[in-house]
Amino acid sequence: MSKMHFRTDIAATNPHAVQNNDSYVKDLETDVLIVGAGFGGVYLMHKLRQLGFKCKIFEAGKELGGIWHWNCYPGARVDTQVPIYEYSLPEVWKDWTWSERYPGFAELRQYFEHVEKKLDIKKDVAFETRVTGAQFDKPSSKWIIEAEDGRTAKARYLLLATGFAAKRHFPDWMGLDKFKGEIHHSSFWPDAGIDVKGKRVAVVGTGSTGVQIAQETGKTAGSVTVFQRTPNLALPMQQKPITKEEQQTRKPDYPELYKNRMKTFAGFPYDFAQKNTFDDSPEEREAFYQGLFDRGGFEFWLGNYKDLLYEKEANRQAYDFWAKKVRARITDPRKRDTLAPLEPPHAFGTKRPSLEQNYYEVLDRPENDVVDIKKTPIIEVTETGIKTEDGKLREFDVIALATGFDSVTGGMKNMGLKDVDGVPLSEKWKMGTWSYLGMTCSGFPNMFFLYGAQGPTAFSNGPSCVECQGDWIVDVMKKLKDEDIKYCDATREAEEAWRKNVTELSEKTLFPGTSSWYMGANIPGKPREQLNYAGGIPLYEKECREALDNGLQGFVTA
Repeated sequence: MSKMHFRTDIAATNPHAVQNNDSYVKDLETDVLIVGAGFGGVYLMHKLRQLGFKCKIFEAGKELGGIWHWNCYPGARVDTQVPIYEYSLPEVWKDWTWSERYPGFAELRQYFEHVEKKLDIKKDVAFETRVTGAQFDKPSSKWIIEAEDGRTAKARYLLLATGFAAKRHFPDWMGLDKFKGEIHHSSFWPDAGIDVKGKRVAVVGTGSTGVQIAQETGKTAGSVTVFQRTPNLALPMQQKPITKEEQQTRKPDYPELYKNRMKTFAGFPYDFAQKNTFDDSPEEREAFYQGLFDRGGFEFWLGNYKDLLYEKEANRQAYDFWAKKVRARITDPRKRDTLAPLEPPHAFGTKRPSLEQNYYEVLDRPENDVVDIKKTPIIEVTETGIKTEDGKLREFDVIALATGFDSVTGGMKNMGLKDVDGVPLSEKWKMGTWSYLGMTCSGFPNMFFLYGAQGPTAFSNGPSCVECQGDWIVDVMKKLKDEDIKYCDATREAEEAWRKNVTELSEKTLFPGTSSWYMGANIPGKPREQLNYAGGIPLYEKECREALDNGLQGFVTA
C-alpha cells in the first residue's frame, strides 16, 4: 500500500522548533520524567513538585490536555458529568465554572488553560516530543529515555501517563489511500474542522466517537451513513446547560463530593443499588429503570441493580427495557432491528455504553442510513467511496474513521520500553499483560504508570482513577526518597498474583463473554484477556495501600 495521505501517527510534527525553556535541552537530567501531559501527567507533576522533586514532561502533542488536545472531531465531548470530571484540587475548581453538564472538547481545552494558569505546568514540558526508547541503567540507577528527534533524558523515575487510548487503530482495507475526498481518523481530525454542509458523510465505527460524529454531522450534512459492526447500546445523556450561580451554590459541597466519589465502584457520584433485579416486582423494576433513564448519563449502567453485570437473567431485564425505549424512537423497521435488535448482541454494559442526545432520531431520517457490516463487510475503499461484500459501492465526500484504539496496552507497547535485560515490553506482553497493581512492571525499576493496564481504568471516571493511582505513586516515591531507597522493582511472583486477581475478579462477571476492547478483542492477533481491574475503586485502593503499608510488599528494593 502506498503512503496514506491522511495522518496515521503521532510523530512530532515540528520537532526542531526553537524553544524557550530548559525542557528541550539535548541531554536532559531530572529526578522524574513524566510521559504525557493529560489529566494524569499534570496531576503527577503538581503533586511531585510540592514534595521537592524536579520533574519534566515529554508530550507528543502541542498542548496540555491529553485526549482533549487530540480530540476535536465533530461532537467530541466527555461522557462524565461535571464537576465529577475534573480535578479535586481546590486551587483549580474554586474559580472555574462550566457551561453545560457534559462539556465539549473546546470547553475542556479552556479548562486545561485554566489549569495551566493555576499550576504553572508548561514551563517544565517539552511539547512535540515523542518517546521512542527507554531503559533503566543499573550502574547509575537511572532511566535513559530517548526522544524521536535524538534528544535524551536521564531520570531516576519514569512515570507513564499516556492514557488508555494512545495508540490509534486503523483498519486494513484495501484502497484507504485512494479515496479522493476527505478521510481522517477521529483523533487526528483537523483542528480547523471540515465543512460537511450538504455533503455525504460516512462514519465507520459505533463507539462513543462514531455516535458523536453521526449526531453532530447529521445537523448539516446532506446524508450520514454509519457502518456498524455491533450496535451501540447507547444511553440518554440528558445534556443540559448549567449556570454559574448554580455551580457557585454547590461549591461548598465539592470537598465532600470528591471524597465520596472515591467510595463508589467507578468513581462516580452514584453506585450500584444495594438490591438485586428480581428483589423488585416487574412494576417496581420498570419504575426503577425509568428513573435511571430520566437522570441520564451512566446511571443505567453503574447505578443499576447490583447483579446487572453478574447474572444473565438480570442483565436481560435491563437490555429488554433499553431495547423497548430505543425501538420506540425509530420508525424504519430495518434500522430499528439493526440499531436496537430484540435479541441482545452482548450482555448490556459489557461494552462501554455511549451517551447519546438524538443519535437514533438522526439515523432514522430517510436521507441517513446504517449498514450492518457483520452481514456485509467492507472490502475496500475506492476513489469515490466504500464498497461492501455484496458488491454495493456507496459514494461519499467525507469518511470519518471512528475505528478506535489499541486500547489500554497499545500506548506502552509502542514506545520502545525495555526491561533491565534489554527485553522490549512489547515482547513481554506479546502473549498477555503482566503488571503489579496495574501501576508497575517487573524488570522496570522505578517506573510507574497510571490509567493503564490492570487498573480500574476503563471501568472508572478518568480523574477519579488518576487521583487514586497518582496519590499512591507519589506516596511510594516519597517513601523511597525519605528512606534513601535507590529503586524498587516489582517481583515476577507479585505480577503473577496480580494477573490472577484481575482475571478472577473479571470471571465472576459477564465481561469475558463479550468480545470488546475491554478484553483486547478489537485488535486482530491481540491476546484475549481482561485488561481492567473489575473490583471497583475502593477495593483497588485498599489492595494498593496494603502493599505500600506492608513495607512495599511485592517489591525488591535496593
